Amino acid sequence: TTILGRNGVGKTTLLRAVMGLVPLSGGSVSWEGKDISRLSPEARVALGFGYVPQGREIFPRLTVEENIRMGMARLSGRAARNIPAELYETFPVLKEMRNRRGGDLSGGQQQQLAIARALAGKPRILLLDEPTEGIQPSIIKLIGTVIASLAARGDLAVVLVEQYYDFAESLASRYAVLSRGEVVDSGLGSEMQSKNVKSRISV
Repeated sequence: TTILGRNGVGKTTLLRAVMGLVPLSGGSVSWEGKDISRLSPEARVALGFGYVPQGREIFPRLTVEENIRMGMARLSGRAARNIPAELYETFPVLKEMRNRRGGDLSGGQQQQLAIARALAGKPRILLLDEPTEGIQPSIIKLIGTVIASLAARGDLAVVLVEQYYDFAESLASRYAVLSRGEVVDSGLGSEMQSKNVKSRISV
């Protein structure tokens, strides 16, 4: 599901509320039929929530590998010992730079690291807040391919907040448009062109 809207309409706040990082001003957050509105962010992570915040927020003084291991904190036993090989297969640059500090990476590399860190915890729902922000076109294409492959697996829900309309439309199974904190339009991704969604979010 892609969440669209102009700047300042509440897209980031929505994801932060779903993650439990800000209190709700109304409504509720439900997961698998249960109200989780009062659960802490840590409890939501334990349920399988993964979050890639706007601005990436990687740990600049930790190495790439240490950053990824931070994302594995909810796991236990054998699953917590080794970084999944598929993460380095998905993001080869991170394998090459696994001993480099996160703060030394470029913006595009840091975004890949932020996504890998979230995926390391084997989430069941992944919240992505503007993953294309400040990223070069080649990395945007890579991130789009990764998101599409994750969604196609069928065992992971993806909620994508995105300003870049063409990127959002190319990935959306469903979409919702926010305005002043409320959903003003929603539907299937395949309907976005015919419903002229782009005109509703353009500044």
